[in-house]
Amino acid sequence: MDTRSSTKLTGLVESPLSQSASQLRVGIICDLTEENWPSMDLVGDMLFRHLGTQHSNEIAVEQLRPPMRRRLSRIPLPGAARSAWNADRLFNRFIDYPRWLRRQADRFDLFHIVDHSYSQLVNVLPRDRTIVTCHDLDTFRCLIEPSRDPRPRWFRSMAKKTLNGFRRAAHVIAVSHYTRSELLRQDWFQEDRISVIHSGVHPTFCQAPDPASELAVNRLFGGGPSAPFYLLHAGSTVPRKRIDVLLRVFAAIAPQFPELRLVKAGGRLTDSQWALAQSLGVRERVIAASDVDRDILAALYRNATLLLQTSEGEGFGLPVIEALACACPVLASDIPALREAGGSAAEYCPVGDVAAWSDSVARLLCERTLSPEGWVRRQNLGRRHAAQFSWSETARQTAAVYAGLWDAHRRTTVGSGSRPHV
Repeated sequence: MDTRSSTKLTGLVESPLSQSASQLRVGIICDLTEENWPSMDLVGDMLFRHLGTQHSNEIAVEQLRPPMRRRLSRIPLPGAARSAWNADRLFNRFIDYPRWLRRQADRFDLFHIVDHSYSQLVNVLPRDRTIVTCHDLDTFRCLIEPSRDPRPRWFRSMAKKTLNGFRRAAHVIAVSHYTRSELLRQDWFQEDRISVIHSGVHPTFCQAPDPASELAVNRLFGGGPSAPFYLLHAGSTVPRKRIDVLLRVFAAIAPQFPELRLVKAGGRLTDSQWALAQSLGVRERVIAASDVDRDILAALYRNATLLLQTSEGEGFGLPVIEALACACPVLASDIPALREAGGSAAEYCPVGDVAAWSDSVARLLCERTLSPEGWVRRQNLGRRHAAQFSWSETARQTAAVYAGLWDAHRRTTVGSGSRPHV
């Protein structure tokens, strides 16, 4: 088997054939590696690592993902490269991946799809033994709020297929209480079919500074001798992130702080977002850091003066807890998911209220200078709060969900003493 397709971690067990009968065989179904979706890859990797090391006596866990087959995107198509890539992604998601996964299905007792946008895969798995982690409802927005997210018919058709698979899952793990409440509001699941398990903070964000990463951050600012003074945003640039608000807030406070810069880490700014920065007169003070690894992102958090998360909608708030773990204070939109992530360790502003955001940023920047002891207390509060979110605890709670679902399945299966096969 291609090493990219399946990875094993079963404690002292070398292969599924030699596993103890008491071990629960779990296939963790991950996003295609080639899609390069860091937050989803993080969930699959961390569950794999912590379940495999902390729970190896009761669980034999294996990561599942096929290699992506390229068809159109391997052919030079001037002006159509992005369309070709998207076509290949969709063909792999809806044709190749299900076909490949169907052949793996009889090797496991339970299946865990870590990204709800891959829920079409539930349709080729035993529904009563499949779990899906739901991060938000964006995948289904075109179906539940078509006026807010208008899409062509072919896109809605794929979303319906994904939603149908999602609703077939035996159990859903929501990454926040807010996401759970949104699922219940749609009346897609009964309450006992949804558990809330927060994501954790990767260990990288809790470690001492890495000299190489610190140097890389300094190079973003030209490698000068003075310490960089910047605001940070981490995440994608999709509309719900409200990058327009981020840029307008920065433009409003920029004259008060001539040395201040804005670093955009994560998704690439679109042409229209760059144009807005230009029209606001701050384009030269915005630094794009779209392709950074986790070590450099941690260094960006550690050196930032303040993290701004201006989103109007989120399922949780991973950048919030990552920043707090790195002692970077956070100012976030006052929405339920971000409050759930930041608690009392972050500060909040109304969504889209540029004046309120500008006032709060200016106040916090002044506090950093005028009240260094208060600033240190703020940083320490953030670290303590972030410490509540560990992948070790996430794995423990996930293992409990596995055990509960497996027990329920055995109670309802005739001849439960034997392993079921699809």
